[in-house]
Amino acid sequence: MRIDDEIQSTNFEDNYHKVAINIAYTSGWLNNYFKLHFDKYNITQQQFNILRILRGQYPNPATINLLKERMIDKMSDASRIVDRLIQKELVSRCTNNKDRRAVDIRISELGLQTLSKMDDEFKPKDILSGNLTEEDAAVLSDLLDKLRG
Repeated sequence: MRIDDEIQSTNFEDNYHKVAINIAYTSGWLNNYFKLHFDKYNITQQQFNILRILRGQYPNPATINLLKERMIDKMSDASRIVDRLIQKELVSRCTNNKDRRAVDIRISELGLQTLSKMDDEFKPKDILSGNLTEEDAAVLSDLLDKLRG
């Protein structure tokens, strides 16, 4: 559905204004879809993001700073998110052997199993392929990259 219809407005200053509104609206739409899947596993989108980063690092650990650099939402408090994941036993924390002041974070076996289950039941392709071809998705991704410079 067109953004004009979704928000019931055609009052845009120009196409730059319209695309900014459309991107913000679409971000919220995707976040709501993802939230339905994350809620089943009692995790947030930011927690899911950290788990995915840690799985990519596995079996090596990551530092809080590495997690902050790679997170999608740069405004998130990675330390608090990690604390919550530790409480859920999805990650563990240990002292860094090279720098005693640094803390290593590693995904647990339960964290790996949880992501594996989520991978099996939830793929972005499932929601996006109904409206976008694989080629459309590639073009859109390239345009978003271009937008950010």
